[in-house]
Amino acid sequence: MRILLLSTSYNSMTQAAHLELNQLGHDVSIEVFVNNDQVREGIKLFKPELILCPMLTKVIPEDVWRNTPCIIVHPGIRGDRGPSSLDWAIRENASHWGVTLVEAANEMDSGPVWASAEYPLREGRKSSLYRGETVQAAMKAIRTAVRRFESGHFVPEPLNYMNPAVIGRCRPVMKQTRRSIDWQEDSVELIIRKIRSADGFPGLLDELFGEEYYLCGVHAEGALVGKPGDILATRDGAICRAATDGAVWISHLKKKGPASEGHFKMPAAELLGDQIANVPELSLPALYQGQDTTFKEIWYEEHNDVGYLHFDFYNGAMSTHQCERLTEAYRQACERNTRAIVLMGGADYWSNGIHLNVIEAASSPGDESWANINAINDMVQAMLMTQDRLVIAAMHGSAGAGGVMMALAADKVFIREGVVLNPHYKGMGGLYGSEFWTWSLPRRVGAERAEQLTNQCLPISDQQALKMGLIDDIIYRDDYDSSTYAQQIQRMSEQLAHSSEYNRIMTDKIGVLQAHSAEMLACREAELKQMKVNFFGEDRGYHEARTNFVLKRAATETPAHLARHRAVPESIVAANAS
Repeated sequence: MRILLLSTSYNSMTQAAHLELNQLGHDVSIEVFVNNDQVREGIKLFKPELILCPMLTKVIPEDVWRNTPCIIVHPGIRGDRGPSSLDWAIRENASHWGVTLVEAANEMDSGPVWASAEYPLREGRKSSLYRGETVQAAMKAIRTAVRRFESGHFVPEPLNYMNPAVIGRCRPVMKQTRRSIDWQEDSVELIIRKIRSADGFPGLLDELFGEEYYLCGVHAEGALVGKPGDILATRDGAICRAATDGAVWISHLKKKGPASEGHFKMPAAELLGDQIANVPELSLPALYQGQDTTFKEIWYEEHNDVGYLHFDFYNGAMSTHQCERLTEAYRQACERNTRAIVLMGGADYWSNGIHLNVIEAASSPGDESWANINAINDMVQAMLMTQDRLVIAAMHGSAGAGGVMMALAADKVFIREGVVLNPHYKGMGGLYGSEFWTWSLPRRVGAERAEQLTNQCLPISDQQALKMGLIDDIIYRDDYDSSTYAQQIQRMSEQLAHSSEYNRIMTDKIGVLQAHSAEMLACREAELKQMKVNFFGEDRGYHEARTNFVLKRAATETPAHLARHRAVPESIVAANAS
């Protein structure tokens, strides 16, 4: 079936839907909703039987949905309507939530229902719940809806608020006044819930030093106390602010104002700068092993001769400083008496490579890009050159660009079911990429497939990654219960560490290092030579693409690698060339 994905952006939901429908064997193309005329043109070119809208913030023209069936993915339970669905669910501490697929109609989200799926609503920030359980439930509902549509017999269920099973309702946009924090009255629990309901868009608006900022990335603090509202400490870019019954850490801020004027999300302490010069920095040890309730990006635990190194960086971005801290933690972990080390990443992302926002904010983005890529390369090199223990990458969250390539430096790569990988760089203004990818990627998938992956700039699913040999195994989950993932990783890692094959694996690994370490280092140097051109050459493609990405400038057209229906036939290209 010909299905057009019509979406505001090629976000995590749209990528997952793209992969899901491809896997089901459908003919899929993508149209980014730039304006009504381009939408109509895309439909005319592709002639879809069905239009599926995974993430849409604009209204579909009536002539479109009247002529071609349009099914919209709404991130709310049956009957829920409005643009702040997850915001209200988190703010009101709902026990469960869901996704509903509705047919486009005159009123937003009011059309008949094609399918729905529900999930338990865990504690977490909105963006985490969206990328996790909401996407998972949406894929389940999409499979059902598409099968029903294909049958030609299913009649979608009209939305009926008289039905006692329909408990959702129409909600307005959640305004900042509904989220606002009263630091003199609100508890830690309420503050966290308020910030999470707006994280990562639009963020919760608050005041600091007489100016307005959006707050993101909140964590509870279990020991520090102070006068409510005061900033008590900083740590690794985050600030700790006192509440009535404790304190919270806030990792990121965005100054109020248009992105076009340079206002974008940054580590909180960096954005506040000299205004918090007298606030103490409460650092944690490089290899932190405590269990305290506090803000921590890197921590370590150990069980049965296996070390587990967690690194949970906001949105998976790794700045120069974060890479340096992670490398130091890794080196210290390698000094411990273990047989394997497992790189756990974070809950939402494993890694997305260098930190584009921090680079954008730097006085010299080129110099900061260079420092950042070298810092992450140092981490990858430390992984590759580890001779005395097994290195395992355990990816609970998705990964992109250098984050994927960093994982490939491990001896074994495991990913959670549903993880999406984007093993490419070129979409960022033709960026060449580093992280030893020219060594690691071809060794796993072959030179031809490596070139295909890095040039096509498309996501790949867990099943695709396993089939092509990019990863070693998939960790299957029990519905929406993520706790089983860590248990499975621990069992698998310990089994490998104590396996009868362990000595052979280590012997083979040492043999590769002895024979090819010079070649590995040569790959790094060759990659960096290309990256230097990206960062400091006359072609400004990378810098322009990075700025557009950070400032969230709207696309003016659908990227050619996504809009198959807009591709110029090879015969025409050949004719023009001749």
